[in-house]
Amino acid sequence: MKHPLKFRLFLLSKLPAAYFAGLRFVKADATTCIVSVPFKWFTKNPFGSIYFACLSMAAEMTTGALAMAAIYKRPQRVSMLIVQSEAQYFKKAKSTIQFVCNEGKRIAAAVEEAILAGNSSVTVQSRGINKEGEEVASFSFTWSFKAVRKA
Repeated sequence: MKHPLKFRLFLLSKLPAAYFAGLRFVKADATTCIVSVPFKWFTKNPFGSIYFACLSMAAEMTTGALAMAAIYKRPQRVSMLIVQSEAQYFKKAKSTIQFVCNEGKRIAAAVEEAILAGNSSVTVQSRGINKEGEEVASFSFTWSFKAVRKA
């Protein structure tokens, strides 16, 4: 997902709403993921801010990318699913917002636990920050991981 063209093609084929909203990876490694969502015609609501669903999509992508990285190329297959989400909004999102999740280690530990125990879950946070450095929204997502046993 680090290659911009491959990422855009991935979005277009698997997450077309994220493609048209203009979501972009700013940073992605084993512990941290940052995704930006622009303030533009497609993401705007009638109240002059970014539509909550676009904010949620960017926030979820930060946690989901870390989860996908944790299960990528594992000899033991692991399925992943969001089982709960919660959001808090603090300010109007009237510019490009960057969502940051720094919980890659906790996600990787939950994947390891799922491989050993059969399943696990972890609740992680993603914070949305505007260009002034102010927090505009905070999301928490509970991911469930299950080891896929061969029949």
